[in-house]
Amino acid sequence: MPYGLYMSAEGALAQDQRLSIIANNLANVETTGFKKDLAVFQARYAQDIQDGQVSADTTSIENQGGGINILQTTSDFSQGPLETTGIPTDMAIRGEGFFVVEKEGEHFLTRAGNFRLTEQGQLVTQQGYPVLNDSMSPVIISPTAGPWDVSETGTVRQAGTFQNLALVMPKSYGDLVKHGENLFRPLADTQALPLGKRSVASEYLEGSSVNPTTEMVEMITASRLFEANTKMVQTQDQMLGNLIGRLMKVG
Repeated sequence: MPYGLYMSAEGALAQDQRLSIIANNLANVETTGFKKDLAVFQARYAQDIQDGQVSADTTSIENQGGGINILQTTSDFSQGPLETTGIPTDMAIRGEGFFVVEKEGEHFLTRAGNFRLTEQGQLVTQQGYPVLNDSMSPVIISPTAGPWDVSETGTVRQAGTFQNLALVMPKSYGDLVKHGENLFRPLADTQALPLGKRSVASEYLEGSSVNPTTEMVEMITASRLFEANTKMVQTQDQMLGNLIGRLMKVG
């Protein structure tokens, strides 16, 4: 494949992947506690360098660049807006930290605090996964023990009993991988959030961190770049076809 075609095709592919990421962000504008994704681009070496045939520090024509690709997709963990709901089982974390839930014997982290109570009084996510306390046991709120509330430090109080919600932080946001269902799987051990940093808003929810206006601008930009790269592919294909046609006529 001619080198120009190769680089244009790589550029179109990268922008197509970027469009998929933006579309997923826009689809989750109303998702509680959702953290938007960002595409991280990286300049590519020329293919001969990628294949190890030429050294990366060469000054020959082989080192003319190889376009761009998406190195990785990372999440933006910025705080989303807090919205009051008036529902006792709704909770939002102010600042740092994640709730801990259990799914199929594994612990996952989430910022989505739109919890609910089962008939047995267990606090669970919308999908039915138990919300855990700082002893890593399910939070139980008795249906018959009277009123209950949640303190600003995330303590569930009812009839003289207290349960601290498990609020944790990873050592690095890079240790978190999106698992689906608004959950993050930690790839390394997490640490409990210090008391001075525990801040929970009862009867509030954290909204999505996606700004629809910004995402629409990003989508328009990515679409135009995708179109530019595909037009370059078409132009170079036509030029190559014309060149071959002329050579055949000469022959």
